[in-house]
Amino acid sequence: MATATGKTANESRANSDLEADIRQLKADIEKLTKQLAKTGEHGYGTARRAASEGVEQLRTQGEAAFDSLRGNAKDIEAQIAANVREKPVTSLAIAAGVGFLFALLARR
Repeated sequence: MATATGKTANESRANSDLEADIRQLKADIEKLTKQLAKTGEHGYGTARRAASEGVEQLRTQGEAAFDSLRGNAKDIEAQIAANVREKPVTSLAIAAGVGFLFALLARR
């Protein structure tokens, strides 16, 4: 009978060790879940900041390109106005020719 009691004590100890291990695993899983949640929030914040910076950079580049185009258009307009003032008859002939070509293209 001593062996039956010894086995029961060993089994009891093994069960309590197993229960302690299970409790420790649950605690570890809980900690990991919290860490993953924090990491996910950090990753989301980082991605959002990077996207915001990218949008700001694209906006700045777009504004610079628009300003450059506006400046080029003003330069072209000034050159055309100067050419019309210098050679009004030639400018009128060119305008009539361009109008005639547009009329031909529109008819087709």
